Amino acid sequence: MSQNSADINLSKSVINGLAKRGICSPCIVNVTVEKGLATLTGTVRLAQQKVEASEVASGTSGIKRVVNELVVRSAERGRR
Repeated sequence: MSQNSADINLSKSVINGLAKRGICSPCIVNVTVEKGLATLTGTVRLAQQKVEASEVASGTSGIKRVVNELVVRSAERGRR
């Protein structure tokens, strides 16, 4: 799958929206867009962040549909 320039710009818009909301670091969440379909992959720390990520993506102008494949992984401290 090759993204065209419009899809790349949409991906950047979603990533910027995620960063502005403080949901997570853009390097943890991957956003790919193809023909208006945004796919979110990667990890978040809280279930609410997963929900918010979908809201941000679906609220981005030009995004027609969102597939949220984010995985919730709580930070485990003290484990070895």
